[in-house]
Amino acid sequence: MAMICMNTIILMMKFHGNSESYEKVLRIFNTVLTAVFTVESILKICAFGVRNYFRDGWNRFDFITVVGSITDALVTEFGGHFVSLGFLRLFRAARLIRLLQQGYTIRILLWTFVQSFKALPYVCLLIGMLFFIYAIIGMQVFGNIQLDPTTELNRHNNFQSFFNAVILLFRCATGEAWQDIMMACTSGRACAKMSTAMLVGDKSQTCGSNMSYAYFTSFVFLSSFLMLNLFVAVIMDNFDYLTRDSSILGPHHLDEFIREWAEHDPSATGRIHYTDMYEMLRHITPPVGFGKKCPYRLAYKHLIRMNMPVAENGTVHFTTTLFALIRESLSIKMRPVEEMDEADEELRQTLRKIWPLKAKKNMIDLVVPPNVELQFQKLTVGKIYAGLLILENYRAKKSGTELLSKQILLLLNNI
Repeated sequence: MAMICMNTIILMMKFHGNSESYEKVLRIFNTVLTAVFTVESILKICAFGVRNYFRDGWNRFDFITVVGSITDALVTEFGGHFVSLGFLRLFRAARLIRLLQQGYTIRILLWTFVQSFKALPYVCLLIGMLFFIYAIIGMQVFGNIQLDPTTELNRHNNFQSFFNAVILLFRCATGEAWQDIMMACTSGRACAKMSTAMLVGDKSQTCGSNMSYAYFTSFVFLSSFLMLNLFVAVIMDNFDYLTRDSSILGPHHLDEFIREWAEHDPSATGRIHYTDMYEMLRHITPPVGFGKKCPYRLAYKHLIRMNMPVAENGTVHFTTTLFALIRESLSIKMRPVEEMDEADEELRQTLRKIWPLKAKKNMIDLVVPPNVELQFQKLTVGKIYAGLLILENYRAKKSGTELLSKQILLLLNNI
């Protein structure tokens, strides 16, 4: 990230009239940074493999940026006097977009923006219909007005063709002096040479219409106040959908889980210690994680219900943890303790039908651990945190033997 910030600063340091030595130093810095990003991409390809590397959207973006930056460096170094490809510098500036990867809030906003595009085409279609109708009406009513460079109806702004009418309406929709255009379209204006009045020889007839008041006022009201607010409403609806704490899970939640897991598993072994998992889940916001404000007793109860197998070295698996969180959050086949074995088997059968290829690779056993991994001889996360709750109750209520017995029986039933 420091390299990206440095690259952005170097792009800002260029100015008109700089010396050749100054330009050479900037070019050297750009070449070094391009080499660093190229090495990063090569290392990622070697680590993940070509197929897995290009499966991720951010990696594809990085690769395109690196290729564009290399092309820009080569053109600047060897072909600067023969060909000018200034747009290639956009690839260097595009590295700044990678900063969006870091902040969770920024990624939520970016995901909201992307998701909004799924609904915006229908809004754009409605706006297109509005522009089409008003452009046709404008051509019929105001298309015969003579163009005058001293007024707002000139060779750049007019209703004499459909394309020009749409461009003029777009200007009005932005609020750019639309009232001046409205006044230029009122009645009493001179007619164009090719208008009907001029062709029949009636030079006393004027063009324009006082209908322009209602025409432009209604168009500005519909386009600026209703349509733009409709855009905002669609975006805000998606933002509310993606940020509220409910049982709605999206790709941004998976992205947050992967990032937090990587902090505790830098070697990418796919396993972390169960104590690290507890700390990790407290840093992940609901509905996937527990959140920092979640009481530890409530977090322990969630972990007891999740009940993932623990390996001999005290670690839990990535896939098992993720699906246990999803299952707990969405209440997928969650039943009373005495019926959980039957629910697990039903869930395995469902997953085998949905993911037949994964079933052949024994991935289903990672998603829903088999009963042999959860029996009383095996250690699980649920048993560990149930024991911690028992120990805490024992310390807090040493004298309450009867209450302690009830707590132990209840927790053992939950296990």
